[in-house]
Amino acid sequence: MNNITSYTYKSTPMISDLAYYIIAAILTLTVLYGIYLLSKVSKARLGNRISAAAVAGGVILTLLRHDILPIWGVYPCLLAGIIIGYIMALRVKMIEMPQMVAFLNGSGGAASAIVGGFALMGIGADAGVFSRVAATLALEIGTLTLMGSLIAAGKLHRILPQKPIRLSSHRVIVGLALLVCLVMLVLSSTTSVSLIVLLVVPIVAALLFGLLFTLNIGGADMPITISLLNSLSGVAGAISGLAIGDVLLVSVGSIVGASGLLLTQIMCRAMNRSLGAVILGNAATPGISSGKAKTSDIEEDKEEETAIKADPHVILAEARDVIIIPGYGMAIAHAQHQVKTLADRLQENGAKVRYAIHPVAGRMPGHMNVLLAEANVDYDDLCELDDINSAFKTADLAIVIGANDVMNPAAREAEGTPIYGMPILNVDECKHIFIFNFDLKPGYAGVENPLYQRRSGVTLFLGNAAETLATLLSALKLS
Repeated sequence: MNNITSYTYKSTPMISDLAYYIIAAILTLTVLYGIYLLSKVSKARLGNRISAAAVAGGVILTLLRHDILPIWGVYPCLLAGIIIGYIMALRVKMIEMPQMVAFLNGSGGAASAIVGGFALMGIGADAGVFSRVAATLALEIGTLTLMGSLIAAGKLHRILPQKPIRLSSHRVIVGLALLVCLVMLVLSSTTSVSLIVLLVVPIVAALLFGLLFTLNIGGADMPITISLLNSLSGVAGAISGLAIGDVLLVSVGSIVGASGLLLTQIMCRAMNRSLGAVILGNAATPGISSGKAKTSDIEEDKEEETAIKADPHVILAEARDVIIIPGYGMAIAHAQHQVKTLADRLQENGAKVRYAIHPVAGRMPGHMNVLLAEANVDYDDLCELDDINSAFKTADLAIVIGANDVMNPAAREAEGTPIYGMPILNVDECKHIFIFNFDLKPGYAGVENPLYQRRSGVTLFLGNAAETLATLLSALKLS
């Protein structure tokens, strides 16, 4: 290849090839075992620590395999990374975890892109066609993941607008950027292209693709986007491993890529959205729904007037089957501890309390589970959508804490809106509904919620959820 000086790192390995492959296989299985334990609540922390220890073992194995231990310059970098990670772990709030995850996805993509770039230069890899093509692909996917993750983090942190941003020739530009990436992938298999072109053009094209691709996705689809970017960071890592012939990087990267893709599919099903529609930004324009309740919901007979005037304290005192619906507003208000206190009071009064968790509640998969776990909510009290939906008809009370889109009845009827067809929690079927939301504005998807206009059975507690819950708790007397 012109202008490329092939260089392969040569060292005297401290461990044999056989020992390396055996240890790499053990570490890979250990990572998988740690992930398996994450599905068991009582052992989730242990699983996280086991997987983290396996990854740390992979770092040590790499240092030994390539005889990098004597190179002192590695250690200040490792120390700096440990310090930065520790500070971030202490300072990043739970509410900011989605954007933190997006940022880490981007960091993984950047690392893979760097490895791919060095492999293209022949550093740490051979100059064969397979290595060059794999290196270029890792460079492109890693760069795309970096830019996409930064934009996603910006949207989640509300630095960038939540609505999709489209240029006048958006799809044409995105298509051209993708075409350039494919062309450079083909050209990397030849020796007729200069190194500077092979490095710069794919990076620019991938940055442009990642930028426009993520800007085109609205805030309502961010949970899917984060999962997809997580998968791409793993794919980039695995491909960079192929470029430099590192079997451990290939295996662990494949695990991340596969798990992220599975999670993406779960999120798509939960929102009744195809991955293609999300990637292309085919979300309908919000606001088509008028948000008006049905006539059957606003009949003003005596029974409804009685329901309207019912004392919320009386309803709480008499409730024996209560379902709590947490949402992103609970995270913003840091109200999970007040929610737990209310649940404890209700249980002491003889009520059965469960939590209805929508798969896309919050800003990333599992967001509500993590917040409730922080408040020491028993995991056995958390119910998934399919398991809890039929219970709303017979429950005495549904308590909504900062949720909107995930329980918006407009999803069943408002054709042309981003949430149309999305499976929702059937909160509107409950006899009594308490809503602790900051205001009556539409949720993240921008679709008005007809529950806010219902005349009967709905009690609104507007304002910061932590404050409104605290006020209710202070005045609550259960017998």
